[in-house]
Amino acid sequence: MKAMKTGMLLLILITVSIVAESAAQVVVRVRPASPRAAVVVHMPPPPSPKHVWVAEDWRPRGRSYVWSGGYYVVPPHPRAVWIPGYWVNRHRGWVWIAGRWRR
Repeated sequence: MKAMKTGMLLLILITVSIVAESAAQVVVRVRPASPRAAVVVHMPPPPSPKHVWVAEDWRPRGRSYVWSGGYYVVPPHPRAVWIPGYWVNRHRGWVWIAGRWRR
């Protein structure tokens, strides 16, 4: 029961943060370097068998981006495939295109 409550709370927090930041598009002149080499992410056990691990993400914060490691999430439907986010060089600088689910 405690694990289920924790999982639901995590899902709600992730959903709220995604909705709150979905309208933001921050352009930076220098693309942030991936901290993969400097950061070791220890994947905790999944909250349920339905959860999948979504690795590495960048989130806008002010006029920059912050790295937000990975997290577990339940796919929107059984055959959904996670497409990781990526950096795009726009004429004014770099923009992070967030990951998304594909059918």
